[in-house]
Amino acid sequence: MSENPSASDNESSPRKTPEPSGVDLARVALRAAKEQARARGDAAQQKKQARRGGLRSGARADGRDPMALGSAINRLITERGWEAPAAVGGVMGRWPQIVGGDVAKHCVPEKYDEDERTLIVRCDSTAWATNLRLLAPTLVARLNEDLGHGAVRQIKVQGPGGPARRYGPLRAPGSTGPGDTYG
Repeated sequence: MSENPSASDNESSPRKTPEPSGVDLARVALRAAKEQARARGDAAQQKKQARRGGLRSGARADGRDPMALGSAINRLITERGWEAPAAVGGVMGRWPQIVGGDVAKHCVPEKYDEDERTLIVRCDSTAWATNLRLLAPTLVARLNEDLGHGAVRQIKVQGPGGPARRYGPLRAPGSTGPGDTYG
C-alpha cells in the first residue's frame, strides 16, 4: 500500500487548471481590453485614411507596396499562362547558340504557333531551307531538351520571300511572276 493516499488520488484523477482569480483575472481582462482597443483604433485609422483620399502605406510591407520589375513580370507570365511562349521567345533570342553561327546567319525564327506547337523559321535561300529541313528533327529534340518535353512538335521551314508582286499592264496573264523562282 502507499503511504500517501492523496498522492495516488492525484495520479488517477485528471488535473484541472485553476480558474484565474485576483491578479491573473486582471491580466486576462487587461489583455482583452487592449486587443479590443487596438481593433477599434485600426478601424478608426482606416476610416480616417479613407476620408483623406485612400489608404496610405506604412513602415511595414503590405500588398500595396511596389514590386521589383522582374518579379512583377514573372507573376504576370504565370497568371496568364504564358510560360511556353515566353520560353520560346527566349530561344529566339538565343538562336545562334542553339543552332550554331553558320545556320543562324541564314535561318531566322519568325514566330511560334502555341496551338500547334510549331516554330516557323525563314531561310534566305532554298539551299539553306533544304538543309534546315534535314536538321529539323535534331533541332526539335534540342529545343525540347531546353524548353521541356513537347514544347515544340515540329519546325516549319520557309524559303526566301520573293520581291513584292507588282500588277500592271506588262504582266502576263496566268503567270505567278517572280514567285516561280522563289517557291
